[in-house]
Amino acid sequence: MVRSHVLICGGTGCTSSNSTAIMEKMKAELEAVGLQDEVSVVLTGCFGLCALGPIMVVYPEGTFYSRVSVDDVTEIVNEHLVKGRPVKRLVYDETLSGDEILSLNETGFYKKQHRVALRNCGVINPEVIDEYIGADGYQALAKVVTEMTPEEVIKCILDSGLRGRGGAGFPTGRKWEFASKVQSDKKYVCCNADEGDPGAFMDRSILEGDPHAVLEAMAIAGYAIGSDEGYIYVRAEYPIAIKRLQIAIDQAHEYGLLGKNIFGTDFSFDIQLRFGAGAFVCGEETALMTSIEGKRGEPRPRPPFPAVKGLFGKPTILNNVETYANIAQIINNGPEWFSAMGTETSKGTKVFALGGNITNTGLVEIPMGTTLREVVEEIGGGIPNGKKFKAAQTGGPSGGCIPASLIDTPMDFENLIAIGSMMGSGGLIVMDEDSCMVDIAKFFLAFTVDESCGKCTPCRVGTMRLLEILNKITDGNGEMEDLDRLEELCNYIKSASLCGLGQTAPNPVLSTLRYFRDEYIAHIRDKKCPAGVCKSLLSYTIDAEKCKGCTLCSRVCPAGAISGTVKQPHVIDLTKCVKCGACMEKCKFGAIERK
Repeated sequence: MVRSHVLICGGTGCTSSNSTAIMEKMKAELEAVGLQDEVSVVLTGCFGLCALGPIMVVYPEGTFYSRVSVDDVTEIVNEHLVKGRPVKRLVYDETLSGDEILSLNETGFYKKQHRVALRNCGVINPEVIDEYIGADGYQALAKVVTEMTPEEVIKCILDSGLRGRGGAGFPTGRKWEFASKVQSDKKYVCCNADEGDPGAFMDRSILEGDPHAVLEAMAIAGYAIGSDEGYIYVRAEYPIAIKRLQIAIDQAHEYGLLGKNIFGTDFSFDIQLRFGAGAFVCGEETALMTSIEGKRGEPRPRPPFPAVKGLFGKPTILNNVETYANIAQIINNGPEWFSAMGTETSKGTKVFALGGNITNTGLVEIPMGTTLREVVEEIGGGIPNGKKFKAAQTGGPSGGCIPASLIDTPMDFENLIAIGSMMGSGGLIVMDEDSCMVDIAKFFLAFTVDESCGKCTPCRVGTMRLLEILNKITDGNGEMEDLDRLEELCNYIKSASLCGLGQTAPNPVLSTLRYFRDEYIAHIRDKKCPAGVCKSLLSYTIDAEKCKGCTLCSRVCPAGAISGTVKQPHVIDLTKCVKCGACMEKCKFGAIERK
């Protein structure tokens, strides 16, 4: 009889930190002490608290071990699983209160979260269909095909208020309704798993931790619109997600949950995988469908919209992974259950990939309307190293920067758009006082320039011109007139680009101009970067009164720019200085200043 369950994270982050070897070591150690039949070792998806991986949780106690190494496994087995004494040095410190080990849900990171899309991640083994079924998996599909009409399914999704989690927030039920009403001999259901935003890994984690949730939802969508075939377009850079998706598809076929005559009805549905080669533009729905067709991934003009003419010229619906992860639960629990969460116009929860200058990096799922302050200060644990919060960037390259003055903004579709940002797929990058907002805008714009498909001139040429102006400013050659040029060009690109990538590309520039204009002015008028980031505007000097003449700075300088004798103040030759900062980093007396 199994008395304990050891859950080990098998997401990409923990896997890269050797969690697979930890699992194998755990099995070997359990066998060595004769507990292999009493302790179950379970591979799971992401727990969310990625900063602390590899993660291991022991049930029924719920002891949460963080940063576990292979060398720690023997001690965990002998002390915890044999003697019943948790290894406190490995227990996540927020769950420790003296001798008592608290529930993980009582920690700052988890207590304000509400897991819907992520409900099975870190809980079940994603490679075992029985575990998904044990967590009410495929009940929604059974209910839909045996008890509901397609119209009733669509009404349920409409009444829930679910909006697409991939960026624009279009009502999911309405998209399905459009496709259902179009007469055609063939229709398609597509899943956008081509997650391309820098720092975003929400969809990847769902696919790695709960792939059957996506398969079940796509089958439900197929029943609702009259489709018998679906495609998941997933990034080739997601090998673990691809592996688990294929395992899930094979298992669903074996159980009769995909294929012909599902649940003994006349409804049939199958799913195929297609791999993206890393083109950001293929996250746009028409470019994605063009890529599935085997052509160069470029967007198409709309209308006609995909619900009328999509994949292979047939009616098609496309939703992203997180959107699908909500569907089965809406069917099982009812639309009222889902619409009770969130705000009046933004229902449910939203998953964010929290990163940047934040203590708790990882995945968080919060009710819509939770404020940015709650995410940063409570869930995220605040800014490390005593730094101040400066801004947060949401929506990836298509989003905008939110300044500290708006930290109490509720995180939902309307409020983020109102302040010049957007929800996007859910990237949330936090920046502290040492971040240069001009440089941040330049980073995201450079990404867009690289990823533009080049089909339309406003995006292909316009974004390049924007980047040239930003480079001019950060190089110290900017003019005040450049600010007007930036805004004029941004507005042109937004209004004239063919697809969403180009239309939203100027957002990082416009939002930083709106909230951090003084930094642009400092770069142009004062030839200074207030955050000390832009190299061309930096200079390093040595304070003669503080310098002890230890010579360490001259020894680490790669350019030979520092001169001086022992026990005498040193001097930096600014014509030779490459502004690497090595001297300042090594100086033990605080004698080197960056200006």
